[in-house]
Amino acid sequence: MAGAAGVDVVHAPTLLAPTAVAVPLVVTVHDAVPWTHPETLTARGVRWHRAMAARVAARADAVVVPTRAVADALAEHLPLRRVEVIGEGVSADLAPPADVAARARRMGLPEEGFLLSLATLEPRKGLDVLIRALSEDTAPRLPLLVVGQPGWGGIDPAAMAAAEGLAPGRVRVLGRLSDADLATALARATALVVPSRAEGFGLPVLEAMHAGTPVVCSADPALAEVGGDAVRITPVGDARALAAGLAEVACDADLRSGMAERGRRRAAGYTWERAASALWDLYGSLTSSSRPSR
Repeated sequence: MAGAAGVDVVHAPTLLAPTAVAVPLVVTVHDAVPWTHPETLTARGVRWHRAMAARVAARADAVVVPTRAVADALAEHLPLRRVEVIGEGVSADLAPPADVAARARRMGLPEEGFLLSLATLEPRKGLDVLIRALSEDTAPRLPLLVVGQPGWGGIDPAAMAAAEGLAPGRVRVLGRLSDADLATALARATALVVPSRAEGFGLPVLEAMHAGTPVVCSADPALAEVGGDAVRITPVGDARALAAGLAEVACDADLRSGMAERGRRRAAGYTWERAASALWDLYGSLTSSSRPSR
């Protein structure tokens, strides 16, 4: 890599960055969770991320982060030379398919509405808070469909629901879905619920806003930054407040309509084309300016 011909910039999309390069190095750091919420990761994961990030901080000419929230958090822990905030976008494949009605029937999506969770099944995502919220008397009597692949921590939504006294079938796990099936679920959901304890960006929030699906999320700084005035925000880890927020959204069609309109408008500002353009400008600024050899 160090002697590769025709290479002007190296951009590593993760902390697995090749630091022994003779050209400007850009590294993407997706979140600050290993420092702000280490309890939501494995101890080994925390050690690895912190060590690799320190290595990157000592070498990278620029670090790309998805939100200002991540930039501010990293500034308290790493001596970074240059930080660029470049948001994410929505895949063009995440559009409602022509056979959306047939897909909804095949997937068994409830016709009377449902809540949707879209996240890897791991402790950081706050699924325990959401299921506890559904057991509150103030929560809407809607089923919860959980989309996402298993992560670490042994999260079992069905067992968690049973432990909270929820009726069998109130919580259904759909696993990982294709883009077309996910677009169908988003289009039919009453609301997407994102009760995460910590995020770097929160792509499901953006995807739901793009689809016109109301979002109820935690007050994690990155989620609040992405969602802005288009989402209903409740305190992190507060099941009772989450239940109240869900009821407010589920029971008010006018509120949902307004949230959908604001969400689509806000999501329009986040595109992969805009992200690519910002990255291209960053690369150009690094190659046009001289830097001392290492």
